[in-house]
Amino acid sequence: MTNSVNRLYHARFDEREVSSSDRVWREICRYLSRYIDTGAPVLDIGCGSGHFIRQIAAAERWATDLRDMREALPVEIRFVQSSGLDLAEVIPAAHFGTIFMSNYLEHLESSDAVIDQLRIAADLLRPDGRVIILQPNIRLVGARYWDFIDHRMALTERSLLEAAELANLATKTLITRFLPYSTKGRLPTAPILVRAYLAFRPAWWLMGKQTLYVGEHLR
Repeated sequence: MTNSVNRLYHARFDEREVSSSDRVWREICRYLSRYIDTGAPVLDIGCGSGHFIRQIAAAERWATDLRDMREALPVEIRFVQSSGLDLAEVIPAAHFGTIFMSNYLEHLESSDAVIDQLRIAADLLRPDGRVIILQPNIRLVGARYWDFIDHRMALTERSLLEAAELANLATKTLITRFLPYSTKGRLPTAPILVRAYLAFRPAWWLMGKQTLYVGEHLR
């Protein structure tokens, strides 16, 4: 299973695209920092190459993935190789101020798995800790959502809200149209242009296909 996933992602993203994504993510993280408690540990679930976790400041930086991504991450990032659904067994509970997931939930097998994953994330949070989710929205993306063979769950902002509520998360921010569907798509890669896009909300209505969700754990 892991070898198949590795081959899939090596084929999907070449080195030039990874470098371009780093430039884009630097600006995305600058924007998302308003939701992050930098004085507490931060966890990136399904971290991939670590575009998010490598770019943010935090008291501790943790990352998890089904694949072994240690070579892609700085040594100071605590990496745990695990399925997201098994994190309760390998990650300390009530430890994190922020948990982040990007383009992850659509890879899970079922709606029950999505709810379980959000419940697990909530249990890993400190009181008033936050979950931040970037999620492609099938209502906005349409048939292109299925261009990726490993997409299994179709999610909209409404189903994401419902899953979060069932996982005992209180919604603090929901931006239905936030980022374009893919960094390989229409989002410019020059930092100044990415910054301009993030500062100009009308552009989100034209190009935004991914939803931004921020929720807090209800204790």
